[in-house]
Amino acid sequence: MSLRVLGAKAAASLDKELMSTQGFSLDQLMELAGLSVAQAVYKTYPPKSYKKVLILSGPGNNGGDGLVAARHLKLMGYHPSVFYFIKSAKFEKLEIQLHSFGIPLYLSTDSQDVVGDIKRLVMSHDSIIDALFGFSFRPPLRDPYNQVIKGLIASGKPVISVDMPTGWDVDEGPRAAAIPQDEVLEPSVLVSLTAPKPASVYFKGKYHYLGGRFISEAIAQKYNFDVPQYPDLDQVVRL
Repeated sequence: MSLRVLGAKAAASLDKELMSTQGFSLDQLMELAGLSVAQAVYKTYPPKSYKKVLILSGPGNNGGDGLVAARHLKLMGYHPSVFYFIKSAKFEKLEIQLHSFGIPLYLSTDSQDVVGDIKRLVMSHDSIIDALFGFSFRPPLRDPYNQVIKGLIASGKPVISVDMPTGWDVDEGPRAAAIPQDEVLEPSVLVSLTAPKPASVYFKGKYHYLGGRFISEAIAQKYNFDVPQYPDLDQVVRL
C-alpha cells in the first residue's frame, strides 16, 4: 500500500492542531501511538515466541510512546522492560503505571555504564523497540546514543522503530551526509504514526505499519495525506 507522506514541518504543525482545534491532549495521542506500537509488535513478534521485549525510550514524546507501549505489551502477555533516558516530568504518570504493572524500569541516571548495560539487556531480550527519537531529530547522533545504535546493529536482534528509525533524517533517511554508515539502523519493523514520513521510502524491512486510526478525513485533506482503511478493530494497518 502506497500512501502520501507527511514532512517534518507539516507533522509538527499537525501535532499542534490536534492538541488545539481538534481537542486532543498529549496523553491521548501518546496512548493511541503506544497502543499502535504494541499491536504492531503483537502482529509481527507474538509473545509465544518473543516473550521478552526491551523498550529503549528517549527523552521526548517518542520515548513517551514507548512507555505507553510497554504497559499494553504487558497486558498482551509479554514480559517488557524499559531503559529510559532522561526522565521527563510530563511522563511521571506513565512511570507510575509501569511500576504498578511490575514492569522493570532502568534509568540512564542510575547507570555507570549506559552502553554496556544496554548491550547486556539487549542480549537478554527477544526483540527491541526503538523509541529513542522521532521525526524532529536531526543527525548526527551523539554519545551515548550512537554507541547504543551500533550495539543494536551488532546484536542482530529484531528491532521495531517508532515512527522513524533512530539516527535517520526525516527527509533523507539513512542517506543524509551527517550519518556515519556504521550508525545506520535498519529495523525489521517500522511503525509510522499518523502518516508515513518521507524517509520511510528507504525502509528495507518486511513489516511497515501505520498507526493513525484517530484522524478525521477533513484534517487529512488539509494536510494532504491519506487515511487508509483499517481492518476490523485494528489500531494499525500494514502498508
